[in-house]
Amino acid sequence: MPKNLTGRNFLKLLDFTPAEIEYLLDLSRDLKRKKRAGIMGRQLEGTNIALLFEKPSTRTRCSFAVAASDEGASTEFLGKNDIQLGKKETVADTARVLGRYFDGIQFRGFEHESVEILGSEAGVPVWNGLTDKFHPTQVLADLMTLRENFGRLRDLKLVFAGDGRNNMANSLMVGSALMGVDYAITSPEELWPDDELVEECREIAEGSGAEISIGDEPAEDVTGADAIYTDVWISMGEEARMRERIELLSPYQVDREMLEQTENDDIIFLHCLPAYHNTDTEIGQKVYEEYGLEEMEVTDEVFESRHARVFDQAENRMHTIKAVMVATMT
Repeated sequence: MPKNLTGRNFLKLLDFTPAEIEYLLDLSRDLKRKKRAGIMGRQLEGTNIALLFEKPSTRTRCSFAVAASDEGASTEFLGKNDIQLGKKETVADTARVLGRYFDGIQFRGFEHESVEILGSEAGVPVWNGLTDKFHPTQVLADLMTLRENFGRLRDLKLVFAGDGRNNMANSLMVGSALMGVDYAITSPEELWPDDELVEECREIAEGSGAEISIGDEPAEDVTGADAIYTDVWISMGEEARMRERIELLSPYQVDREMLEQTENDDIIFLHCLPAYHNTDTEIGQKVYEEYGLEEMEVTDEVFESRHARVFDQAENRMHTIKAVMVATMT
């Protein structure tokens, strides 16, 4: 194991080298094999982990809780009504208190600065379960899923279709640049990622051999893709902009035609979930009633097709998160 992972934070992939990410992926694979064989580890036995959530979650919360339990750790969930981050107590003070109680801290919330402060002040490993800028644990699971399907990462082409400046588009661009995956965003220009981050990723990609491209012509941008990725059109806290986003992003919906435009019969479809692919949810029904859309970022046909790997990704959240905790705490 790279010796410098012990005690490290996991706040964004930009903090890690390709070799370190490769190590985490290898460890994730090994831990997944052991769990499926019924072999539980005790590498975190006797430790206590705090799970801080400003934003609600299904996969992140369950992944951390189950992964910790599998390795013998105990977890304490602290929701938005249980913590005082930036309200009655500064983030730095909260970090210094929790760091004396817990052996590791997970944070899922809004401002990326909050997780950076936690990481600098807690004195124990801090892991980013999602912020408005980055979602590194999800991308680690996505890279694992790609590697499981293709046996490699280098020279694959991954296309993100949709809101090109959200935390998933950003994080996938970073992960792709580091690991030699050609990465394309197809998105309306109004939603392209920050120029500074694009240039930073392009500089990284020069070392890995990856290509980073940003465009607004889906039919051209997806050609030759090995995987197409999308995310919800409305991020948490942006619900008031629903009409605007629907108008902007409808041409970027992942449907059968988009898959065919890749000219790759083995194309796979990825999504970090939840996905609005039908009207079987309250939000899906509301969108249908107000805007006449039965599907949003992905059609039900694609979501339920042989190309979809979304539930493999969801499972791999648990294995990769377990690898991150084991690598940084032991």
